Amino acid sequence: MSPLLVVGPSWVGDMVMAQSLFKTLKQRSPETPIDVLAPAWSEALTARMPEVRRSIVMPLGHGQLQLRERYRLGRELQTAGYGQAIVLPNSWKSALIPFFARIPRRTGYLGEARWGLLNDARRLDKAALPMTVQRFVALGIEPGQSLPKPLPPPSLVVTPSSATQAVQRLQLEVDSRPILALCPGAEFGAAKRWPQEYYAEVAKSLLARGWQVWLFGSEKDTSITDAVKRSATGAIKHGAGADCIDLAGRTTLAEAVDLLSLAALVVSNDSGLMHVAAALGRKLIAIYGSSDPGFTPPLSGTARILRLGLECSPCFQRECPLGHLKCLREIGPAQVLQIVTEMTA
Repeated sequence: MSPLLVVGPSWVGDMVMAQSLFKTLKQRSPETPIDVLAPAWSEALTARMPEVRRSIVMPLGHGQLQLRERYRLGRELQTAGYGQAIVLPNSWKSALIPFFARIPRRTGYLGEARWGLLNDARRLDKAALPMTVQRFVALGIEPGQSLPKPLPPPSLVVTPSSATQAVQRLQLEVDSRPILALCPGAEFGAAKRWPQEYYAEVAKSLLARGWQVWLFGSEKDTSITDAVKRSATGAIKHGAGADCIDLAGRTTLAEAVDLLSLAALVVSNDSGLMHVAAALGRKLIAIYGSSDPGFTPPLSGTARILRLGLECSPCFQRECPLGHLKCLREIGPAQVLQIVTEMTA
């Protein structure tokens, strides 16, 4: 059975959703090995997807063409004997490596003049496939076929030993106290970030109930997570700071995945970590502002979505074009805390 190559996306959330495609491919052909060509960070996710045989590191940064390097990697992959490549990104350059690898069937959506690079080119019907995950899965079935119902949801697999290693390295305590995970960042922009002072109010309330609070994010989010921690613990008696742990910038993505698997509840913006939490089956409150849960929802039955649905949203902008951010500011901490109570009763 010839292996299959998937050219993966460049965002954490999209890579999580791509697991639905991998599951669909395995349901249709269980013996076909699946390899994923994607940025190095994605291995933290694909290593937790049983459907993926191996990850191949894309050595080029986002936006870099470097035609010679793409040609070299394509010719190197030619020896793997792939029978098909599925190209998830819509860019012209993302289809070059499968073309250089001379993979017989190269599947993807038309875009950026990819005729020739793709020989199984599909036209995307956005009305018929409104969700990103549907668009990914549709590339794994034959044209005209119906999508599987229901779509297989992402489900990352974390081993107890890897979670324990992360806990030990970061000197965390996992005991009888439930863990609230807060993900207040969003790399896309401020228009997807629920106000940090609201996160602090949620943290303060749960700390008072005897919970631990772990704050997650990348190095870019440290100013936000630091502000949340200081605000949440500043008005609480001595000792609360030890129960509110700022992990932003201190974990690898793999460690963040493993530690999120230990959370009793996650509150998050629409971000990559939100999709990770959903794929881990955590109880999740997902807060949407400028983005659309109809396009990229958390793919989990244990998630609750908070969205106001104002006339100006979704705008899909990085910053609020009207300057008021009402789509997020008018979702108060009390609304989130009410859902916390409902989900943990």
